[in-house]
Amino acid sequence: MPILEVRGLSRKFGGVWALRDVSFAVAAGEVLGVIGPNGAGKTTLINLITGHLRPSGGHVLVGGIDVTKQRPWVIAHDGVARTFQIVKPFRGVTVRENVAIGAMHGNHRDRSVREALETADQILELVGITHRAGSAPSELSVADARRLELAKALACRPRLLLIDEVMAGLRPQEIESAVGLIHQLRESGITIVAVEHVMKAIISISDRIVVLHHGSILTSGTPDQVLSDPRVIEAYLGHRFARRRAT
Repeated sequence: MPILEVRGLSRKFGGVWALRDVSFAVAAGEVLGVIGPNGAGKTTLINLITGHLRPSGGHVLVGGIDVTKQRPWVIAHDGVARTFQIVKPFRGVTVRENVAIGAMHGNHRDRSVREALETADQILELVGITHRAGSAPSELSVADARRLELAKALACRPRLLLIDEVMAGLRPQEIESAVGLIHQLRESGITIVAVEHVMKAIISISDRIVVLHHGSILTSGTPDQVLSDPRVIEAYLGHRFARRRAT
């Protein structure tokens, strides 16, 4: 049974379809990459899966259970966590406390502040920002702010993690570090759906890739299959990327 199944998922804003009749499944332990031009519906897809938007049609199943009409916190308690493209730390508390809040509200949530802080310390070490535990989120670099966003999601102890452009704005060395962390998360058994524009990263981390274009699936397959597809090159990657990859 897939850990995530999306069936005919659609969302309309006014007279415009942001997402239309999207279907796919993700196996436990898999990393699925989602790519496409700006406005293709990638973030809308994550919002629909996690309950932050209600679909105009279709269904979302997690572990075989239909969660289409569930609220975000209910879905989170079922073991689904996400990051946001625009980082959203809790204001007025430290980095460590931000992660502890996640630990108290996710899957198998900690029952006391002490337990939540202990979990926060473990997650901060995992993502590599233990040295910023006492800092205010506003003091973090772009890279560390994105690691905090990821840490908050991981503190929920998810079985399914959806990440939305966690590598945006990072330098090459920071991207390499982020890719290594995602490989580590996958090895720990977490299933991942990754929306990302950094092609080198998405190629490295993904078992399969789904390409969205104008709110619909253009194609899907292995990274090699997708990146050599003439429709993907024409609609998204561009011929320059294809020539660089060929050499």
